[in-house]
Amino acid sequence: MKILIVGGVAGGASAAAKLRRFSEEDQIIMFERGPHVSFSNCALPYHLSGIVDPASRLVLMNPEKFMKQYGIEARVNEEVVEIDRTNKKVKVRKGLTGETYEESYDKLILSPGAKSNKPNIPGSETIPLFTVRNVVDIHQIKTYIVENNLTQMTVVGGGYIGIEVAENLREAGYGVTLIESTPQILRTFDEEMVQIFHKELCDKGIKLLLGNQIEGFEKNQVKLSNGEKIYTEMVIMAAGVSPESKLAEKAGLEISSNGSIKVNDNFQTNDPDIYAVGDAIEVNHLLTGGKIRLTLAGPAQKAARAVAGHINGETVKKQAYMGSSAIKVFDYNGAATGLTEGFIKAQKLDIQYDKVHFIMGDKVGLMPESHPMHFKLIYEIPTGKILGAQAIGKGAVDKRIDVIATAIKFGATVYDLTELEFCYAPPFGTAKDIVNYAGFIACNVLEGRFKQITVDKVRELVEKGAYILDVREQVEYERGHIKGAHLIPLSQLRTRINEIPKDEPVYIHCRSGQRSYNAVLALQNLGYTDVFNITGSFLALSFYEYFKDQTDGRESILTNYNFN
Repeated sequence: MKILIVGGVAGGASAAAKLRRFSEEDQIIMFERGPHVSFSNCALPYHLSGIVDPASRLVLMNPEKFMKQYGIEARVNEEVVEIDRTNKKVKVRKGLTGETYEESYDKLILSPGAKSNKPNIPGSETIPLFTVRNVVDIHQIKTYIVENNLTQMTVVGGGYIGIEVAENLREAGYGVTLIESTPQILRTFDEEMVQIFHKELCDKGIKLLLGNQIEGFEKNQVKLSNGEKIYTEMVIMAAGVSPESKLAEKAGLEISSNGSIKVNDNFQTNDPDIYAVGDAIEVNHLLTGGKIRLTLAGPAQKAARAVAGHINGETVKKQAYMGSSAIKVFDYNGAATGLTEGFIKAQKLDIQYDKVHFIMGDKVGLMPESHPMHFKLIYEIPTGKILGAQAIGKGAVDKRIDVIATAIKFGATVYDLTELEFCYAPPFGTAKDIVNYAGFIACNVLEGRFKQITVDKVRELVEKGAYILDVREQVEYERGHIKGAHLIPLSQLRTRINEIPKDEPVYIHCRSGQRSYNAVLALQNLGYTDVFNITGSFLALSFYEYFKDQTDGRESILTNYNFN
């Protein structure tokens, strides 16, 4: 067979390599309109800080190596501009000369990726404006900064690329403003979790502006919808991506309502000899049963392998994904998989769910590198089926979320989490791991053993004068507490039980939720029926309230914050 591949990065390069492992006789030609094939998209921002330097290190393969190692012809600086489905030919334009020629195919694989969104904002011509899509883009950004001795940049967009670009610019010593039009960055995390990242960005010197639309640009200025003007010497647009589907649409291939190329479970388009993979298509969502765009390398490469197999007569097992991902934001790591509350609500999914949100050490507390890890688990009620999870901390969050992703893949419930066996030694984790604890807590809530309330509801409790019980020790209370809270340390609870009212709800917290959980059970055993554990307790509440207090100028409900 003669197989042509449009696009030579994650999906295209993976398909080409897998195709060759099936056959030495097939002719495989890969077209890439840029100068590089098989480069690391996800590592692009790290060139700005010098972590990956020079830029050539981002390129994993070159055309010569593809030919020598795999017998694959990689044609760079050549763009497929037209598909003739009737005669099974493509028209190719050489980027350096503008010359065009035709190439026939037996099978055609489209892996064009996605293009950076570049909104038509008034005044764009007055300011240096860049996007991040490939090695050329990131090299141009760094070169422009160095050659013009820039000191102040603005990044637009709070997704993964925007955050990583902002972080790496800041690590390189530049002044950075990050603008996000919605109330939070990183929609793969729920609102109460992402406040940790909001604080971390600000602590590291990034000016974070949320809920702001850009109205226009002027020389060295960004004009916002609230009237504020931000000084900047450069703007990097990272406001999302859109599928590169124009070539497919022009060829009469079916396109979905969001611009993606439609494919079946074999990744075939409506033309059975044309396949599509990567960021330009939608994939099956494991938990909703619907379609979703996931701009992630993992699904792209798995789809590429499936296409190569199908072309060579293999049966493709239906693939479905949940969108597992991870990110580093300065000193914190974050990982997430499956559904978030935000996604469930935004999509109006008919799912009955509950959640647990708690904090515990990622290693045995005696270890010098032990740090608190914030963990949120979402599960279906009444079945306990796991729907999603998020973890943020300074340790191995990816390990825990990978376990949850695997559990979701095999249809596990919260009861299964309690029985999972983990490798244990003090430098690596705790004897009962964070994932086990997520299962324990969820099972207890699901079976009605105790009631909980989340930190996003605490301000409302304070404002209406609810009875909040702090069971930390006196010294902890003095370092910072909820205004109006009543202090009765857990060590004194049973001797001071008469101080706690029985005729109104009692909301209990400690530092991270463990002592308050024990206090809740003690009160229930002593006849109290309306007691609640504040999940994550004072530590989670401090992170949740801090950024909003600082940016909104509102009065804090805490006398002081605690972040350790």
